[in-house]
Amino acid sequence: MKEGFIWLRNHVSRFLYKAIFKPIFFRIDPETIHDGMIKIGRFLGSNSFTRAAVAFFFSYSNKCLEQIILGIKFPNPVGLAAGFDKDAVLTELLPSVGFGFAEVGSVTGEPCLGNPKPRLWRLTKSKALVVYFGLKNNGCEEISRRLRSKTFSIPIGVNIAKTNSPKTVELEAGIEDYAKAFEQFTGIGSYFTINISCPNAFGGQPFNSPDRLEKLLTTLGQITTKKPIFLKLSPDLAEKEIDQIIEVAARHKIAGFICSNVTENRENKKIVEKQIPKKGGISGKPVEDLTNDLIRYVYQKTGGRFVIIGCGGVFSAEDAYKKIRLGASLVELLTGMIYEGPQVISEINQGLVRLLQKDGFKNISDAVGMDNR
Repeated sequence: MKEGFIWLRNHVSRFLYKAIFKPIFFRIDPETIHDGMIKIGRFLGSNSFTRAAVAFFFSYSNKCLEQIILGIKFPNPVGLAAGFDKDAVLTELLPSVGFGFAEVGSVTGEPCLGNPKPRLWRLTKSKALVVYFGLKNNGCEEISRRLRSKTFSIPIGVNIAKTNSPKTVELEAGIEDYAKAFEQFTGIGSYFTINISCPNAFGGQPFNSPDRLEKLLTTLGQITTKKPIFLKLSPDLAEKEIDQIIEVAARHKIAGFICSNVTENRENKKIVEKQIPKKGGISGKPVEDLTNDLIRYVYQKTGGRFVIIGCGGVFSAEDAYKKIRLGASLVELLTGMIYEGPQVISEINQGLVRLLQKDGFKNISDAVGMDNR
């Protein structure tokens, strides 16, 4: 009875989003829509009545989706990727939308206005976004001050990056910037993600270099925290570069990897549009196969010793399940929600239950890596 009601509710929500709201939204500048959704989300998360109303329309729970990973309880494996809630203003609403966890940020050492506009484009035929925000956020001090007194009902990861500024290009300055933001959040949230793969900032991705990454992780390792630490990887890395990052990570207290960030590759066969912006990283369906290949490689290379969070091209339960069977314990989405609607989180979770039952698994953790062992 409950499952049937949720399926019908999601079906109606999907129809309304695809037939009415999405056509309107997609006629408006994407950053304007994003900012508007953040304002609406802050209001909806501001009181218990609106949170309960949102939960009625979007939430879903099932015991077989619950996991304890690195000592953290995840009510379901579907999370919000970093880049949407840049300033961590939606943490009270996200559980009601159905997310099992979320990453906020990226948060940087100093406030950052980001790159000049325009800095966000839709590739509708490709089901993708081109993102050139440049780590726009209010900075670690303001964000941490606001979150310090809050409690969270789902795990919240804090995504840390280097301030997008010429001042942080030099190695030591960049490491100091990471460390400043890291230190502000040692007691806030459930885990850290160290973003070493943003392609849209001054200096590029210098910490993909093993020597530089070694220095960064050595400095961060001197800051006391009980929180697990993940590294967010680029989908454009060569196997040798991945191997070197894994070797460095194994020498430090790195619990896992986010696979992956956006891609810079304009030659991707899944990009349908002939004219696309020359700057920015591409998310959504064009990055899906790259992400899956990265999950497969990291899981095989490490024998499952690291926790993997799959991120890139998740638009359906089947998309999420493929990443899980390749080795991801958790998945994140952002672009999929924009193209499919907010009910897609519930659709994915309900669909995962169906897929688990079909394959005879009792818990989502039983499926992790099954296609890659």
